Amino acid sequence: MLLQIILFFIGLAGLYFGAEWLVKGASRFARSFNIRPIVIGLTIVAFGTSTPELVTSIMAGINHLNDIAIGNIVGSNIANIGLILGLTAIVQPLKVDMKLISREMPIVIGISLLLYFMGWDSVLSRREGIILMAGILAYTVYVYRAALRESKSVEKEFLEYEESIGATSDNLKKDIVWIIVGLGALIGGAYLLVHSAVYIARVVGISELVIGLTIIAVGTSLPELATSMVATIRKESDISVGNVLGSNIFNILAILGIASIIQPLQINTASLRIDMPVMLLFGIVLVPIITWKFMITRIQGFLLLTGYSIYILWLFK
Repeated sequence: MLLQIILFFIGLAGLYFGAEWLVKGASRFARSFNIRPIVIGLTIVAFGTSTPELVTSIMAGINHLNDIAIGNIVGSNIANIGLILGLTAIVQPLKVDMKLISREMPIVIGISLLLYFMGWDSVLSRREGIILMAGILAYTVYVYRAALRESKSVEKEFLEYEESIGATSDNLKKDIVWIIVGLGALIGGAYLLVHSAVYIARVVGISELVIGLTIIAVGTSLPELATSMVATIRKESDISVGNVLGSNIFNILAILGIASIIQPLQINTASLRIDMPVMLLFGIVLVPIITWKFMITRIQGFLLLTGYSIYILWLFK
């Protein structure tokens, strides 16, 4: 048991640092082709911080651990809003200036509903996976075009953030090495995390779904937490909120799309009854919070965090 716990945390470390190295290498690589910082931030950074969820859910799906594959994504999306936005807003109120964010919120709600209806027959098929993948391609094109129309102040935020994390370089070979090493750490970390988590869940008597929704979901969301927290401390709120919303969209469209194409995923009825509606509810609650004064206050952050805490306590009741 002790060995499995150690392997679990080694897996988490592999996922966290793997995502950091991958994002840094990919961001530098993209900058070498003169791609604008805001485009990199809204695509490579936002999607890159979700690579732990991607690798973990694909590996779980291949091993027929459907509850972990689905629970990881649903739990991560809930944690992104309730835990990450809640914590970052408590540290520093999040003022939203980026127009894209107000347009992304309906997308988050829409694809959450789409996933719910797709899972109504208790399976996410390859055909549905292809539909989700088509969605992420369309969304990426949309984000690219929308990013080019954002204000100079928002663009400056993304440039300053990239400089703060050292995402600028003129050494392509080094960037490619970062990407390869990051991918290797992600794959190794996901393998250790999934297999140790399943072992621990069976020994302790906790369902794989709950493990996926909680420990694994929070663990794979650590890059999003780190990115949002750093941006918040630097008062770059658009990056904090944009990173969360972009990751939530990527989680459903790309990760579940790819995972279900590789191996159709069985969906637990408990997820349909409780967890997916909770994910949808957090997305809906976020709309009036942000659009009211285009700011997430400390009180609202506390309420988001409280709601997330109640949900987690309910899972372990």
